[in-house]
Amino acid sequence: MELTAQFNAILKFLLYFGTGAVLTALFIVAYIWVTPQKEFDLISRGNTAASYSLGGALIGFIIPLSSAVVHSENLVDMIIWGLVALVVQIIVFFIVKMIFENLTHSIEKGNTAEGIFLGALSLAAGILNAACMS
Repeated sequence: MELTAQFNAILKFLLYFGTGAVLTALFIVAYIWVTPQKEFDLISRGNTAASYSLGGALIGFIIPLSSAVVHSENLVDMIIWGLVALVVQIIVFFIVKMIFENLTHSIEKGNTAEGIFLGALSLAAGILNAACMS
């Protein structure tokens, strides 16, 4: 009986981890689709502003996704809250874009200050989002 319980726990882990990985990939695809700049191209060319902004958004997504894994009743609940986390991060991007009208151009030019601000605000929103899920 104990072996069966361990096997079931491993299967549950794989299911939640796999779903989290898929949601993370979906987040990255959605985020780079919504943002006008080409983050991966910029990052590969050493643009730290793009790295800070995308990295902050990614961590700002992962924190509430982790909270959703811990606090959700089931896998569907986790997926719903993961999608909420995705939407929150996209809203944060548009809010920062309203504050800095030339945000996309600034990140493309390597304006580290605006990239860090976007990343930090994304992280802050993710922490608040995670706290609201508990």
